[in-house]
Amino acid sequence: MEIPIYNIYYLLCYAWNKLEERDIVNIKGIETTKLCDLFAKVLIGGTSRLLKMGLDRGYVQQNHEIGGIKGKIDFSISIKKNIFQKGKAQCQFDELSYNILHNQILKSTIFHLAKIDELSPDLKRKLYDLYRRLSEIGNINLKKSVFRRVQLHRNNNFYDFLLKICELIVDNLLPTEDKGHSKFRDFVREEHQMSQLFEDFVRNFYKLEQSIYQVYREDISWDITDGNETSKNFIPKMKTDVSLESKDKKIVIDTKYYKEALTQHFDKEKIKSENMYQIFSYLKNLESSNEINRNCAGILLYPTVTYKFDINITVHGHQISFKTINLNQDWQNIHKDLLAIIGLPN
Repeated sequence: MEIPIYNIYYLLCYAWNKLEERDIVNIKGIETTKLCDLFAKVLIGGTSRLLKMGLDRGYVQQNHEIGGIKGKIDFSISIKKNIFQKGKAQCQFDELSYNILHNQILKSTIFHLAKIDELSPDLKRKLYDLYRRLSEIGNINLKKSVFRRVQLHRNNNFYDFLLKICELIVDNLLPTEDKGHSKFRDFVREEHQMSQLFEDFVRNFYKLEQSIYQVYREDISWDITDGNETSKNFIPKMKTDVSLESKDKKIVIDTKYYKEALTQHFDKEKIKSENMYQIFSYLKNLESSNEINRNCAGILLYPTVTYKFDINITVHGHQISFKTINLNQDWQNIHKDLLAIIGLPN
């Protein structure tokens, strides 16, 4: 599925709820079709902005031999080195430093991104320039667990967007046979990764771009009429991708990201049966929970860049729609079409 670079960027900004940061790069001016170039531009723009604002600092524990006393004396090392008689001591103390975890992640990602073979030469040069400007910061081994350890607060929350970009880059770096070189995986072709991104994008788009509906994810329990509590504990709950609820209407949206939205059956294209069973199960089991759920509507939403369909049926009193959103069009049209899908004007 071919999706323009600038639309991928918008999808990420909405999915991460980071619309304020989307102007880090002027994506309208991006001519590249390579994701690694896009992310390089974002890191260059974002890191340059951080350097102008002033990089974040934090207290880092130091352990040095110094003249006099500072902080806590490490007696064992001081005695072993026999430095007391020289008026010195091995001391442990906290000192404000740029060499903190979120800066280390940023610098290390810049280093690895610059090693990608297909990255444009101009962007490689700019990344290495930035890397040299971060000389006071150390490199670290970029593992998934490292990103979970970062603690940000209101005053340094700008880092959050850049660290999300860093994590996405790290997740999609592939080593090559040439030592020290990497390739960047085109994650747009990875259905699992894009499926989660598409779901998060749709949910946050409706949270941010309209005020008629409350938007949330919803746990749905099966409408079980018989069975003890022990038995019920074995039954999995259903969870909606997007639930939209106003005073008098409810819509449940299930997002699907497939290379092919339809399936072939006797040379005819059909909606995948498991998709229809799933949305109908949601609607049917919601009926007993409250009045507004008795006639709630369901939408199966598929991304497309070519084939479009808009199918509407009613089953057991529930309107079920099968719709597509074309991600290979101008962003203003995507915005308009997504609002139209839930019956709202642009």
